[in-house]
Amino acid sequence: MDLKNHPILKAARGEKTEYTPIWIMRQAGRYSERYRKIREKAGSFMDLCKNPELAAEVTLIPIDEIGVDAAILFSDILVPVEKMGINVSFVEGKGPVLEPKVETVEDAQRLKIPEPEKDLPYVLETIQLIKEKLTDRPLIGFSGAPFTLASYILEGGSSKNYIAAKSTMWNDEKLWNTLMTKLTQTVIEYLSAQIKAGVDLVQIFDSWIGVLSRDDYERYVFSYTEKIVNELKKRHPETPIIHFGVNAGHLLEVNNRLNVDVIGLDWKTEIDKALQIIDKSIQGNLDPVMLFASEELIEKQVRKILTSAQKARGHIFNLGHGILPPTDPKKAKFLVDTVHKISRELREQ
Repeated sequence: MDLKNHPILKAARGEKTEYTPIWIMRQAGRYSERYRKIREKAGSFMDLCKNPELAAEVTLIPIDEIGVDAAILFSDILVPVEKMGINVSFVEGKGPVLEPKVETVEDAQRLKIPEPEKDLPYVLETIQLIKEKLTDRPLIGFSGAPFTLASYILEGGSSKNYIAAKSTMWNDEKLWNTLMTKLTQTVIEYLSAQIKAGVDLVQIFDSWIGVLSRDDYERYVFSYTEKIVNELKKRHPETPIIHFGVNAGHLLEVNNRLNVDVIGLDWKTEIDKALQIIDKSIQGNLDPVMLFASEELIEKQVRKILTSAQKARGHIFNLGHGILPPTDPKKAKFLVDTVHKISRELREQ
């Protein structure tokens, strides 16, 4: 199959599709019993990310189990951060722990910009193994965005208030710029290497930008993400780019200036209102908890989203954030089938 004409890539480019394509964030994860069994066999979470055979197997599970229209590389946004010189571990019940914290300009200057072919060969090998088996639909590569990665590094893990990240951003311009510049170059090289290894489109996860005001985002963060997008478009003009942030509805007007193909919307962002602000293709945006509702209600919400998105340049259906671990895989499959069915019906009207 000529993947350039796959509905996800066509939707990203704003071309007409026979139906609305769908993939699901965190689709290769804990909701799947097959994933949990592989995870037990692999050792630690980071061990699984570094095992090309098992990571490739996990990546393909949602293709078999729920019939999504694309696979997304199984990895984690902190994988390249580890190669910058920061120890990353995942603690049960706590999430990622990063040591040592970056607290001074000297700490940031010591960080290395990884060379993906040399430092992250297992990621590129995973992509190649997936592409050998996945011949009929696209593979999505991804990276965290500089602000989200910087927040993990400065906080030493997850955070509720982002005190270390924001206070550094406001109070220590040299440290902030040094760290963000290194992360920007890291993301550029990492995503470029993924594209060269075979991914068909990429998503930039800026999961935490919603904690920023518009003024702070524009002043301290936007230019770094913009640099990543512009450099990727220069190197790989044919590869679509998706930008996604959580709780970022107030930043849509700013993000519309990014030279990306698709903007992801969380479930709190109304599509009708978003389309008054942005002129790019959209992705989203069903509430992940909706998969715990009845099939009738899921179908009603899917129809509402698909109807609103008819006015968009292009639409890739997704949840408004990642699928939750307790989700019944049968409900996820019902969602995929329902999106395909209703979107075809709407095109026939």
